[in-house]
Amino acid sequence: MTLSKRIQGLALSAAALLALGACTTDDGDSAVVEGDAAEPETEAVSTDVTGEGQTITFWHAMGGDLGLAVDQLVDRFNETNELDITVVSEFQGTYDDAITKLRSASLGNLEADVVQIYDIGSRYMLDSGYVVPMQDFIDSEGYDISQIEPNIAAYYTVNDDLYSMPFNSSTPVLYYNVDMFEEAGVDGPPESLSEIEDMHDALVNEGGADMPIALTIYGWFVEQFTAKQGLDLVNNGNGRDDVATEVSFMDNDAMINILEEWYALYESGAAPNVGREGGIPEFVSGQAAMTLASTASLSSILNEVDGSFEVGTAYLPAVKEGDDGGVSIGGASLWALESGNDEKEQASWEFIKFLISPEIQADWASSTGYFPITTAAHEEDVFKENIENFPQFQTAIDQLHESSAESQGAFLSVFPEARQIIENEIENMLNGVATPEEAAEEMAAQINSAIENYNLINTPE
Repeated sequence: MTLSKRIQGLALSAAALLALGACTTDDGDSAVVEGDAAEPETEAVSTDVTGEGQTITFWHAMGGDLGLAVDQLVDRFNETNELDITVVSEFQGTYDDAITKLRSASLGNLEADVVQIYDIGSRYMLDSGYVVPMQDFIDSEGYDISQIEPNIAAYYTVNDDLYSMPFNSSTPVLYYNVDMFEEAGVDGPPESLSEIEDMHDALVNEGGADMPIALTIYGWFVEQFTAKQGLDLVNNGNGRDDVATEVSFMDNDAMINILEEWYALYESGAAPNVGREGGIPEFVSGQAAMTLASTASLSSILNEVDGSFEVGTAYLPAVKEGDDGGVSIGGASLWALESGNDEKEQASWEFIKFLISPEIQADWASSTGYFPITTAAHEEDVFKENIENFPQFQTAIDQLHESSAESQGAFLSVFPEARQIIENEIENMLNGVATPEEAAEEMAAQINSAIENYNLINTPE
């Protein structure tokens, strides 16, 4: 690898860089870019290097129990790899903290060799010019990527080249209190948002719920509801055919559809305003009959409920009955960074291969609730046992498999800022400051301005 591509990253505007730190997320969105969209150049990795004896640094954003799980994987690699490669694991804080530190380091020396970046940071990583695409290693080695879940692999693919390796992937699901539904005589979870309002009286009066659903104000859910409608968030093929220049959710009514349904639920009392931190707390305490959350939240939800009621899972509800879209994955992926040292870069690849091996992915998925990104992991005993013990997780797998490439979501340079804008305007709507129409219009105006500012300085050649 050469260091020349890293220079491209210095052209990123300060405003665009600050936008990437605008919000913190556990799950998010990204997509495939095709056609004329800008992409980094790929080049072959030397086949003469092995990475033997190298020490590499891995930056990650997994805290708490997830961080312990990551450290266990790192220790396992260090103890078992036959090339005497040593990985130093360094926790960076939130996803936003990790990418902020990476930006600062890139101006001098990159202090990491492998970095975990959330999905909505993918556009920044591609624009930065200091990554080694996974495809370089794959082509050099003839590595078989058919084992990777197609809908997950495509998520991080640009013009048929895989640029980062998926690691912790998830989708949103509906969590519901089975006991409350049975007490209320409600036959199964809702398939659309409008059905939630229909269940309101029964769940409250007969089921004992304070509220039918606790809806977290979270931009990721808005993106998912857009995909569920089969509609685009931004123009130019949702930012895949070419760089997005403006939102499309006003022209196709995707946003107004979401906001009108959300506001109707709020106004009827079916979905009170629980803010950005609510949702799961109201559900696990038995106040709400339902909530939306990541599949990765399953373990913690079950632990907090602690058997006080039966937890069920269902597909993300459609916005309106008849919507035929799907869901897109969230989470983060692993990026290999250029160092000017082919041996270190090869060592990074060896570590990444270890992390996506079927055995490791089965262990990782079973201990965290994230998807195993390799299909072969489903055949591992530990994963089979996990599904048997926690059948709720099968819902997420089925939902992923029933979705398609068209549901992968937007590819957007200012995604973190866009999420913040969306969340702010939903709060304004629920607080009576704006109507659904006014909130949607303000979202469009602010996001379009952010996109324009970014593209003025980062126009692809």
